Amino acid sequence: MKFGRDRNARLQVDTLIGKATRIDGDLAFEGGLHLDGRVAGNVLGEGAAGNTLSVSEQGHIEGSVAVPTVVLNGTVNGDIRAATRLVLGPRARVEGSVQYGRIEMALGAEIRGRLMPLGDDREPRVLEDAAASTGRYQVTEAAG
Repeated sequence: MKFGRDRNARLQVDTLIGKATRIDGDLAFEGGLHLDGRVAGNVLGEGAAGNTLSVSEQGHIEGSVAVPTVVLNGTVNGDIRAATRLVLGPRARVEGSVQYGRIEMALGAEIRGRLMPLGDDREPRVLEDAAASTGRYQVTEAAG
């Protein structure tokens, strides 16, 4: 799959949180949520497997995220579990571990934490590799 193949596909947005909004506490939703503001708490996409979280460049989450599909252009200071798909835009910043079904990263995206692919049973696949690095990941060039 080539990155950006469905870049122009529209995400369904059922709930919009504006850039002037700050939520203190956990946020649970169903459907599509677009975040331009700040959340100090965990973000949970409960219910249907089609739940989607979209975070703009201004969006900021201080807490864990557990949503099947995440499109991130902003910042998450916490762990992310995107069982279906995680798309990291060029200004995406993650400070925490990332569990994903599929992942796409644009040039400039950063992850400071562990990357853990999920198996078919939606459990993290841990690879025992002493040479593997844990820490900061940054996309610096496109795959050819």
